Amino acid sequence: MSSLRRKWISDPAFKVFKKVLPPLSSTEKEAMEAGSVWWDAELFSGKPNFTTLHHYPAPTLTAEEQAFMDNELETLLDMLDDQKIVKEDRDLPPEVWEYLRKERFFSLIISKEYGGREFSALANSTIVSRIATRSISVAVSVMVPNSLGPGELLSHYGTQEQKDYWLPRLADGTDIPCFALTGPEAGSDAGGIPDQGVVCYGMYDGEEVLGVRVSWNKRYITLAPVATVLGLAFKLQDPDGLLGDKKDVGITCALIPADHDGVEIGERHDPLGSA
Repeated sequence: MSSLRRKWISDPAFKVFKKVLPPLSSTEKEAMEAGSVWWDAELFSGKPNFTTLHHYPAPTLTAEEQAFMDNELETLLDMLDDQKIVKEDRDLPPEVWEYLRKERFFSLIISKEYGGREFSALANSTIVSRIATRSISVAVSVMVPNSLGPGELLSHYGTQEQKDYWLPRLADGTDIPCFALTGPEAGSDAGGIPDQGVVCYGMYDGEEVLGVRVSWNKRYITLAPVATVLGLAFKLQDPDGLLGDKKDVGITCALIPADHDGVEIGERHDPLGSA
């Protein structure tokens, strides 16, 4: 039966979808092939060996991380009034924003070299989970800068000049980031975003420079109304070969100050009843 299904259903369907679906870009292929699997591979095999899972050593918090939980985190939790945040102010109180900056809640994944706390994934997850028991809005406000966003991307791919400038500012909350991927047409499907950037020459601060002219339309970007810098995801084109032979460069990111000419940021959406 399986051979008949493969011949008359699976193979023809595969050929149809192969013609309809767009090809993977090199960026998408690299993303799909990056990393590895853990015990989750056993889970998806349909025959998981739970004994193997139980034999993995449980992660633990460091003394520094535990002290942060017992002190700075507890102080923050005592400050939160979710009813007031969500229903009255529609934002975090100024004193909460100030405390988050002062105690470097936005720097959990940034290395100590740049003023960050450099906590483990376990500590990051535990901190966000604990905050969520008091206020989802505050938890998300802490989570976004400490997950996929400018801090993470700069740490891995930024130039030394970019790291030296941006990471200390992100660590102490001088700059609040947001990651602008989601749009009204393609949602969060990075491969389907219509936002385009074109490599070109143009005038900037009175001189001609090589740069990127970007057009985009994003929606549902967490922290956008309060962000000072955007991590913008878009597809880069180099039609004149100014960077090399590759005209369709693929998906990339740019750091754009929120007050840059041409950037328009609207008011908060309220899809989930949160600030």
